[in-house]
Amino acid sequence: MASTTNHIHENTHHNGSTISHIPKKPKLSSSSSSSSPITPSEIDSEFDHHDPAVARINNGSFGCCPASIIAEQQRWQLKYLRQPDSFYFNDLKTGILRSRTIIKGLVNADHVDQISIVDNATTAAAIVLQHTAWAFREGRFQKGDVVLMLHYAYGAVKKSMEAYVTRAGGKVIEVPLPFPVNSNDEIISEFRKALERGNSDGKRVRLAVIDHVTSMPCVIIPVKELIKICRDEGVEQVFVDAAHSIGCTDVDMKEIGADFYTSNLHKWFFCPPSIAFLYSRSHSKGSDLHHPVVSHEYGNGLAVESAWIGTRDYSSQLVVPAALEFVNRFEGGIEGIKKRNHDAVVEMGNMLAEAWGTHLGSPPHMCASMVMVGLPACLGVASDSDALKLRTHLRDGFGVEVPMYFRPLRDGEVGLVTGYARISHQVYNKVDDYYKFRDAVNQLVQSGFTCALLSD
Repeated sequence: MASTTNHIHENTHHNGSTISHIPKKPKLSSSSSSSSPITPSEIDSEFDHHDPAVARINNGSFGCCPASIIAEQQRWQLKYLRQPDSFYFNDLKTGILRSRTIIKGLVNADHVDQISIVDNATTAAAIVLQHTAWAFREGRFQKGDVVLMLHYAYGAVKKSMEAYVTRAGGKVIEVPLPFPVNSNDEIISEFRKALERGNSDGKRVRLAVIDHVTSMPCVIIPVKELIKICRDEGVEQVFVDAAHSIGCTDVDMKEIGADFYTSNLHKWFFCPPSIAFLYSRSHSKGSDLHHPVVSHEYGNGLAVESAWIGTRDYSSQLVVPAALEFVNRFEGGIEGIKKRNHDAVVEMGNMLAEAWGTHLGSPPHMCASMVMVGLPACLGVASDSDALKLRTHLRDGFGVEVPMYFRPLRDGEVGLVTGYARISHQVYNKVDDYYKFRDAVNQLVQSGFTCALLSD
């Protein structure tokens, strides 16, 4: 493991809690002499378990995991299976603490207890929205007070709003966002309008849920600017749903200033599924923030509660040191990977848009490692169902895996692009992956294909 993950000294209190003494934050770039920079052939070897028949340009949905980290995960799994009691009493707590400590450094948090490890960003959203629901139920928030979220919030988060906030008496207001989008100002303007609606008629916006990188369509949201507006307008708490952020765009808890922030590590930080962190600015043991799965650690603080939710496979949460070691084999570490992915995906997006006579869904500065690319209008993407059927057709018929998005025409619009593809770039991708996608779409266009020809 990288040397920065080995020097963690721990003292165990009589109640089982652990205090760590960490000499410095983990190294985030690859200047270590302990391993040589990774070569193209080694990258190929790390991902040779990927299906070679598929142009996999959808890292955003499920991420990827290198062979070396899979091997480390299997080592942890076997260690547990060999002697579960020893693993539980001697390895699990310290291993998760080590992972939390690395994440703390990666995101520039003040204290390791601000970092809890959970299954994924959906779990983190449930934790925060459960906390909000209790505030409505217990009278700290008034019936009809508002929770604000973006229209492009992830579908599971919208369902969590129904399950927790609406049922508890809260009102949910969605911020409509333009797409295609040309500037941050367009997003900021719509956000201000929604805040004004939320704070009208004697009601208050109690919580704002803001994406950092929206999923579909994908756009980098100006979170720091929106959070400042929230503070100025008296919004009580801000939760940033940043499922894609760590390993994809800049993440700094001190600069962003959210009350809660979550990101997956299995999307862009090479961990196996599933692992995410939830940052909570307030991390006292008496906090009313709890894991929705109640186990023996209930009441000992969210980080401790989350570290044990019953017998399960915790191996994906224990390989963060190996993931850090992997990214540090690349020039510039994770920062270098992010820049190269961004530059490559913008280049490939422009290549596709030029080939199809379309456009990108946002300017390059509003893209991270994913870009929306307009599809030829003649494909006839006329519904969400068409977008899904086209995605399936490309997978099954052409060996191309890429998500599709339907953008309805607004009143008065005619002949504009209604279908977009969300392309990703990760270190394993090759130019040929995008050429394969280009050629598949061109073949469909030349054959007179439309989505109406696809059966349900």
